[in-house]
Amino acid sequence: MQEIKVIFVGTPDFAVPSLQSLIRNTDFKVEAVITQPDMPVGRKQTLTPPPVKTVAQECGIPVFQPQKISQIIDQIRNLQPDVIVVAAYSQIIPENILNIPKYGCVNVHASLLPKYRGASVIQAVILNGEKESGVTIMLMDKTLDTGPILSQTKIDLDENSTAEWLYEELAKLGGKILTNTLKGYVEGKIKPQEQDNSKSNYVGLLKKQDGLIDWNKSAVEIERFVRAMNPWPAAWTWVKGKQLKIIKVQHQPIEINVQKIGKTFSYNNGLAVQCGQDALIITALQIEGKKTMTSQEFLRGNQDFVGNILG
Repeated sequence: MQEIKVIFVGTPDFAVPSLQSLIRNTDFKVEAVITQPDMPVGRKQTLTPPPVKTVAQECGIPVFQPQKISQIIDQIRNLQPDVIVVAAYSQIIPENILNIPKYGCVNVHASLLPKYRGASVIQAVILNGEKESGVTIMLMDKTLDTGPILSQTKIDLDENSTAEWLYEELAKLGGKILTNTLKGYVEGKIKPQEQDNSKSNYVGLLKKQDGLIDWNKSAVEIERFVRAMNPWPAAWTWVKGKQLKIIKVQHQPIEINVQKIGKTFSYNNGLAVQCGQDALIITALQIEGKKTMTSQEFLRGNQDFVGNILG
């Protein structure tokens, strides 16, 4: 098979395994990488390159970092890619760029399409109590996540699955299935399958305020919420004017419904909080300006915490 010329478009850690799989495979030649501009990170706001840029530079691959990808359409045309591969780029690819490659643009999407189109799809499957998730390799069209499917691979979820864990697993899974899918598609062995739009739903982009816990919800819902918001934006609440992150809770709720909603109380030498239905045991938390602690460590330094109303 003739070498397939690829332009890779992506930014965060999620995209790295997909890029690496293309670089390692001799059937592909990554002509260039397009990624977001370097961004200030941390308290010192140190200008930091995206993970995809770091990998590309280590391998001697040219990198473009436009504010908008449409700014470099001429450079993309000049490279004459057979295919453009997109993974977590965080920009809509305009139609005039989608039409440049011979085989179109292919997206590595972190859900089982057509369900969960959009941005925060990894968090959504945990939040909604799904039993499985997966990666979809799809052809891109002018609307978001609606293009024909080339391949899908599933992964099981359980009561311990967090967004952080699922992000890492789906990133690896995307890299694992990408090259065989692309080769099969280019060789005509894989035929694109149209999505059933009646089964779709869109998920928006998460913001920091979306991590605020609504204690009126049931303990089951809040437990899933804590796992879905881990590590960002984190599940958090207010206590005495300070932000309190709830890092981890026990999966199994306790059937207590006599406390005021949001009230903290002692339970079996641990810390619990009353929800709209049943209560949750908090096992790890972080008060504003302090490190993450177990609930026992936290209570030793905050003996007056029990009895507070969270919200």
